[in-house]
Amino acid sequence: MSDVRPRTVLIVTDAWHPQINGVVRSLERVGEELVRRGMAVKFLTPAEFKTIPLPGYREIRLSRTLAGPVHDRIEAAGADAIHIATEGPLGLMARRWCLKRGFPFSTAYHTQFPEYLRARLPVPLGWSYRYMRWFHAPARHCLVGTPHLKQLLEGQGFTNVALWPKGVDTELFHPGKRASGSAALPYPPPVFLYVGRVAVEKNIEAFVDLDLPGSKVVVGGGPSLERLRDTHPKVHFLGPRQGEDLARLYAGSDVFVFPSRTDTFGLVLLEALASGTPVAAYPVTGPIDVIGEAPVGVLNEDLRAAALAALAVSRQACRDHALRFSWEASADQFLAHLPVVDRTAI
Repeated sequence: MSDVRPRTVLIVTDAWHPQINGVVRSLERVGEELVRRGMAVKFLTPAEFKTIPLPGYREIRLSRTLAGPVHDRIEAAGADAIHIATEGPLGLMARRWCLKRGFPFSTAYHTQFPEYLRARLPVPLGWSYRYMRWFHAPARHCLVGTPHLKQLLEGQGFTNVALWPKGVDTELFHPGKRASGSAALPYPPPVFLYVGRVAVEKNIEAFVDLDLPGSKVVVGGGPSLERLRDTHPKVHFLGPRQGEDLARLYAGSDVFVFPSRTDTFGLVLLEALASGTPVAAYPVTGPIDVIGEAPVGVLNEDLRAAALAALAVSRQACRDHALRFSWEASADQFLAHLPVVDRTAI
């Protein structure tokens, strides 16, 4: 672990606005916490370059640039600590710069890319994991959100995995955002909510296909949105929401349903719990670590049974559980595994 606090941190990420996801939110919140502690935080993102849409997923845009401009920006940042958050084009070019100059860095495993890719294309998991091991191997630490994911990657041959738990904004996501009255949202109760990308890798059809009483509400955008709107007219698809609007939807719902089997953490789980909304999910990476044995949700291979049982969970218990997670503690772990260098010695 690093005992020296950096003056300037450069975070390189291929995931950035206008994307709305846990990776972007986590990087922004930790960055804000580091700035609060007196450090300068700079981001190298696709916003600085021309981009092209990812085939089959136009909401994600990849930087269209060469190594030279990326390396120039890294040099100009003058950072004494570098974190590479993603394995895309910018991450690859930053990795190359660090290795060429002997500059130590950390990485993060935010997305179960091998499983996501397999959900879309017939690519063997072994091939994808071979690339991921190659990408992360030179990092001083590869940061992951949960002990379960740490164990999974070590089983795939990773040797530098370290824990970086996430936090939640407990002021924005708060039970007080729930409207009073018999129906907290303008849909027949009980309201079952999903928040996240509307895409095949999120296994969202496992939620929208459920036979549940009341209403099913989906918040988020993605490549499957229009198709599912057509095939599931009784489901309320609201598109992307942020800030207070999103907070009211969390707090106004009765159960948060998380159908994904491939998330590395699931920041939305904490946002729901902080809002006092219990969780229904599969017993997989993410829910296992966030929920575990706590009486704040139901994990079951039968997602319908989990959703119905979660209606009986105490909303106060959910809130109390979420208060254990903070961005301050998350930033502590991020810094603890971030190598710092003396640039004058390079």
